[in-house]
Amino acid sequence: MPEFSDEAHVAHEAKRDMRVGLLARRRSLTAPARAEAAARVQTELLSLVRRLSPARMTAYVPVASEPGGSDLPAVLRAALPPEAELLLPVLRDDLDLDWAAFTDAASLRAAGRGLREPTGALLGPAAVATAGLVIVPALAVDRRGLRLGRGGGSYDRALARVPAATLTVALLHDGEFVDAVPGEEHDRPVRAVLTPGGGLIEVPGVGQGSSAGRTRVR
Repeated sequence: MPEFSDEAHVAHEAKRDMRVGLLARRRSLTAPARAEAAARVQTELLSLVRRLSPARMTAYVPVASEPGGSDLPAVLRAALPPEAELLLPVLRDDLDLDWAAFTDAASLRAAGRGLREPTGALLGPAAVATAGLVIVPALAVDRRGLRLGRGGGSYDRALARVPAATLTVALLHDGEFVDAVPGEEHDRPVRAVLTPGGGLIEVPGVGQGSSAGRTRVR
């Protein structure tokens, strides 16, 4: 078997093991701890959205123990200018992401894998490239900006379409911004992470405009 395949297999297995541990840690969080984390993440994210005031941004509906709270889209929509658009992902059969505008909680429907998705007109996978701010889920992100997701590769495909200058932010719990995650060739980095205790932290050297060192952005 070629050496690259061996290395890819090792990375895949290491990702799986790390993913299992991180999901177990999230499941162990108490309801009050999750609520407090969601409130802090929302506060930090609202500050960023109001400062950048993007004409279009993307986010998602956090589920289960994901940071941000299930009402995150409604909170973000209220912080945006009336003419701005908030796009949420719609998972395609091939595990790529399409996008549709979020208007209110009533415009969401239950989808597979426990997700909630918008019911509006689909704008195509390339719509993410037109956003001025891209918010993505992750189980962990390392100091290179590489993120560990759920394993489907959906957000790596989406991030590959996002211009380097666009601010991409992964929402994490405290302790999930780590030294290293196993990386594969298809992995795409994010430019910043946002945690309840650390706020918005730029990842050095990722994209354009990143500053040197670990920078807490206010």
